[in-house]
Amino acid sequence: MATMSINSVPNELKMGREYALLGKYDIALVYYEGASDVLKKQASTADGMEKAKWQSAVDNVQEEFTYIKNIKAELNSFSAPKPKPVEAEEAPADPDVWGPPPPKQEYRAPAPRISAPRFRAAPAPARSRAAPSSRRDPPRGHSDPGRNVGGLYKGAAAEGRRDSKPRRKAALDTGLDRGGKKGGGKSKSEEKKGFDPAGWDKDLVETLERDIVSTTPNVHWDDIAGNAEAKRLLEEAVVLPLLIPDYFTGIRRPWKGVLMTGPPGTGKTLLAKAVATECGTTFFNVGSSTLTSKYRGESEKLVRLLFEMARHYAPTTIFIDEIDSICSARGGSTEHEASRRVKSELLIQMDGVDGALGDATKIVMVLAATNFPWQIDEALRRRLEKRIYIELPDSEARLTLLKINLKDVPLTEDANLETVATKMDGYSGADITNVCRDAAMMAMRRAIKGKTPAEIRGMSKSDMNQPTSMADIDEALKRVNKSVGAADIEKFKSWMEEFGSA
Repeated sequence: MATMSINSVPNELKMGREYALLGKYDIALVYYEGASDVLKKQASTADGMEKAKWQSAVDNVQEEFTYIKNIKAELNSFSAPKPKPVEAEEAPADPDVWGPPPPKQEYRAPAPRISAPRFRAAPAPARSRAAPSSRRDPPRGHSDPGRNVGGLYKGAAAEGRRDSKPRRKAALDTGLDRGGKKGGGKSKSEEKKGFDPAGWDKDLVETLERDIVSTTPNVHWDDIAGNAEAKRLLEEAVVLPLLIPDYFTGIRRPWKGVLMTGPPGTGKTLLAKAVATECGTTFFNVGSSTLTSKYRGESEKLVRLLFEMARHYAPTTIFIDEIDSICSARGGSTEHEASRRVKSELLIQMDGVDGALGDATKIVMVLAATNFPWQIDEALRRRLEKRIYIELPDSEARLTLLKINLKDVPLTEDANLETVATKMDGYSGADITNVCRDAAMMAMRRAIKGKTPAEIRGMSKSDMNQPTSMADIDEALKRVNKSVGAADIEKFKSWMEEFGSA
C-alpha cells in the first residue's frame, strides 16, 4: 500500500466497500487504511482550495473506515465463547472395536452481510442490542463506488458531502435507531412539540413535519420595501391578536383567512414569511404538490392532518401559495372528482379552525397568495375574509429596493439611485432585483473580456470587484424589461373593486 498512487484510490475504495458488503471486514479495513494514508499525504502537500477538497475526501473515507471498525467490534462482542474440546477417551486395544463418536460441535451462523440502507422511513428489523448513537451509515454499495472521493478531482467533494449529511441523519432517525432503546435517535415528532400521530399514518406525519414545518423564517418587515398598507393590514390581522388577545374576542375575533393577490414578483411570499417571523408562529408553507397523492382518499387525509398539526403547533401560520391551483372554482366540466373532494375538505377545515381552538392565543391563520384571484372558488373567497392587493412598488419603494439590493456593491460617484428609481416605473420587486444583479456583474464582464479560462482562473477577486457605474445600471435596464403589463394591472384593479376587502 505504501507505493499506491493517488489514481488507484477510487479502485481501492471500491474493493474495500465490496469486501465490507461481503462481511470480510478485516480485508476491507486494509483497503480503507491504505487509501486513507494516500489521501492524507496528498492533503498535506496541497494548498489553498485544493487542500480543503483533499481534506474533505480524507474525512469522508475516515467516516466509512470508522463505521466498518464499529461494525467489526460489535460483531466481535456478539461472538459466543469457543466450546472446550472434549477429551477423547483412549482407544481400546482391540482394533476391531470402534472408538467413541467425535464431540458434537456447536453450529455458528456466518457473519451477516451489510448492505447500504435505503433512506426511507421504514422500521429496521428487530435487533438484540440497540445501535449506538455514535454509529454512522454503512458505506455506499456497488451502485455508487467511489462517490465521495472519485468526484474530488473535479472539485465536487464539498457538494457530495453536503448531500450525504441529511441522508445519514434521516437514516439514523428513521431506520437504524428506531428501536427506541438507549442508543436510538428520536423522531421529529418527539423533538418538536410532541404531536401524537396516533390514528394517523406515521409516514404522512413525518412527511409534513419534515417538508412543511419551518420555524422563524427570519424575514422582517424592514427587509421588504414598500407595501406599507399591506403590512399594516397583516399586522392587524395576525400580529396584534397575539399581543393583545383579550381585546380580540367576540365580534373582534381575529380573521380566519387572508388572501394576498397581485402581479407576480411583488413580495407576497416574503410578506407571509415576515408575518411568521414577527409573531413567532410556526410556518407551514403548503403547495399543491404537498397535498396531492395518487392514492384515493389520501389527499383529503393530508388536508385534515395539516390542520390538526397546525392546531397542535398553534399559534400557526399556514401559507398556501398559488391557491388557485388547489381550490379553483368548482362545478367545471373538466373538474375531477378527487379534486372536488380536496376542495371540500379544505373548506370544511378552514371553517372549523377558530371554533375548535377555544383559546384566543391559539390562533391558526391561513394566508393565501395567488396571481389569479378570479379563478378561486367563491366559497373559499368568502372564508378568506381579508383580501389585500399587493401592488407594484411606487417610486419610494423602488428606491428602497435599489438600496437594499446594492448595499454590498461598490458604486461610483455618478451612480444616482433616485434617477434610476424614476426610470423603473412599472417594474415589480423581482424585476428590480434582476436589474441590480445584472448591473453588479458588469464590472466582472469587462474584466474577463478577451481572457482565456486559465487567465480568468488566476485573477483575484479585487480585479473583478470594480465599482458599478451609472452606465452599468443603464445597460442592465436595457437588458431587463418589466414583466407585468398594463392590461394585467387593470384586471387586478377591476377584481379588487368588486371583491376586495382591505
